Amino acid sequence: MTDFPGAPDPQAPRKGLRVLAAMSGGVDSAVAAARAVEAGHDVTGVHLALSANPQSFRTGARGCCTIEDSRDARRAADVIGIPFYCWDLAERFREDVVEDFVAEYEAGRTPNPCLRCNEKIKFAALLDKALALGFDAVCTGHYATVVLNEDGTRELHRASDMAKDQSYVLGVLDERQLAHAMFPLGDTITTKDEIRAEAERRGLAVAKKPDSHDICFIADGDTQGFLAKRLGRAEGDIVDESGAKLGTHEGAYGFTIGQRKGLRIGHPAPDGKPRYVLDISPVNNTVTVGPVEALDVTALTAIRPRWCGAAPQGPGTYTAQLRAHGGECEVTAEPVGEELRVSFAEPVRGVAPGQAIVLYDGTRVVGSATIASTVRATAGAARTV
Repeated sequence: MTDFPGAPDPQAPRKGLRVLAAMSGGVDSAVAAARAVEAGHDVTGVHLALSANPQSFRTGARGCCTIEDSRDARRAADVIGIPFYCWDLAERFREDVVEDFVAEYEAGRTPNPCLRCNEKIKFAALLDKALALGFDAVCTGHYATVVLNEDGTRELHRASDMAKDQSYVLGVLDERQLAHAMFPLGDTITTKDEIRAEAERRGLAVAKKPDSHDICFIADGDTQGFLAKRLGRAEGDIVDESGAKLGTHEGAYGFTIGQRKGLRIGHPAPDGKPRYVLDISPVNNTVTVGPVEALDVTALTAIRPRWCGAAPQGPGTYTAQLRAHGGECEVTAEPVGEELRVSFAEPVRGVAPGQAIVLYDGTRVVGSATIASTVRATAGAARTV
């Protein structure tokens, strides 16, 4: 017997790797666990309880963190025929993901909580616990691929199907974490309908469960309302680039760079064209708006770089992705001390401090960093938080 729920029995016969499958309650993680078993690994399923009050998380079309999801994950594990446990990581999730999310918005930045969850929870807290208990790897339903090189090093690559690729939110993983990561869905070119059909063939009830979207810990999907409850309403000014007041708001945290709708400006711009959020200043609680052209960014500086392998030496040419569902753009990037300095081949729009920039060399993920400041194409325009 083991002295911790979910730990593998060290006396049990060894069959493949000892794998801990993170089962969210959705179809992807269930199929990933089933494929790991089919590949000959000794698999144990685990659902992460990430809220002290699971009823407060979104239900229905989630596949993430609710009581409903934990039950779906348990039923899937029963069908697959693997042991199953729930692990309570609610306090760690609150500190590293939820509080970080609130603090970033309060500082005028735009965070990605899913990326932070992968970094701090699934491939830090969960992985560390798994390794301590004798598991060899953590398996998830992410669409990405880990490639083992002849010299024993590992690389993270995009999924075979670019339409489902999730390597952007995994760009925070370092080589040690990649050595213990397993993504069974990443190297198969299948549509989501085919994944659902596979789940149905395997008898998994989650086959028809809708995909998860938005932010799991915001119960009604109202991010601005969630932040208002945490940070309070604070009226401030909406101004144009000259500083002229155009309207008011109830909290600068309710805006993001590049936002067009919901500005509640009383009168149109002189040229009659739409205005967009250009800047969010938490210091004076001011939101600056202007024409879309003023969003053009030619360069940026990012901090806290994390490399999926050895750090690049000197400047290099890469492609970059700036948001989870965004396209690629050509860049020149160079690590300088604890910073990453990036220049764009062509101006890009909607770049906000707090977002992650992920660099690619072909399909290989080079690494990621958090955007700290941008340089705008318009004279004298810069954005730093």
